[in-house]
Amino acid sequence: MSTQQPEQPESQEAPKDPEMRGAESAVDEKEKEDGEIDQTTADKSELEGETVLIKVFRYDPEVEGKQEPRFDDFHVPFEKGMTVLDAVMYARDHYDSSLTFRHSCRQAVCGSDAFFVNGKQRLGCKTQMADLEHPVRIEPLPHQEVVKDLVVDMDHFYDQMHTVEPYFQNEETPDSSDLEEQRQTRENREKVKMSTRCIWCGACASSCNIAAGDNEYLGPAAINKAYRFAMDNREPEDVKEHRLRIIEQEHGVWRCQTQFSCTEVCPKDIPLTEHIQELKREAVKKNLKFW
Repeated sequence: MSTQQPEQPESQEAPKDPEMRGAESAVDEKEKEDGEIDQTTADKSELEGETVLIKVFRYDPEVEGKQEPRFDDFHVPFEKGMTVLDAVMYARDHYDSSLTFRHSCRQAVCGSDAFFVNGKQRLGCKTQMADLEHPVRIEPLPHQEVVKDLVVDMDHFYDQMHTVEPYFQNEETPDSSDLEEQRQTRENREKVKMSTRCIWCGACASSCNIAAGDNEYLGPAAINKAYRFAMDNREPEDVKEHRLRIIEQEHGVWRCQTQFSCTEVCPKDIPLTEHIQELKREAVKKNLKFW
């Protein structure tokens, strides 16, 4: 025997308090504003379930037929949270296993996956595909010799980094029987904190026009590393003077033209240009003589 549900009376809303209506109106207005401001979020959601086109630089000097630089197109399924590194890895794993690039931690710590993405130096693992204009153009870092595909030769960059002797040098360490912690003041820690974030990715050096034209220029990354130690209060004054002599040479801090390109592309937001300018001031003060 079938049973039929009795018809429910149409629900009627109780009259609202004028104050409540005003509050709801304000909420609706706020939601409207948020919708306008967060339009990019809506655009990102539209990408889900679709494919994105990436154009990847290709070059292989050891394979005949691939020695001429070119761009290969890959259509990659988009997923929420997808990074440039994710997209390149998908292209390698599903389309062309010969696609070559560096990556390691995928957490913006190792600095090995710096690429030239849509005309700007970026970390592949930190750059969201949804934030980029499509198609996404992925190239190796400019001003570096390309080894293969997206891999560049970093030897010169590392040599410049080591030129500034990026390690503590304190010969005043007491005997092992009387060792004490070498403490740093809170104020000094705050002063050098940003400079310690460098991950040696080379993005800043690649963006620097001076480094592109002067192969002997130390570059923003190396000078920032010198700043990190020269400004540390745990090193003696004679070591600081030694570091200043290194960076005030002809191809040191004075070659910087304060274009701020290095600061703009740094994935760790290090104020590189400011650090270089401060080292310039320190070098001038060191050479001032009052007699």
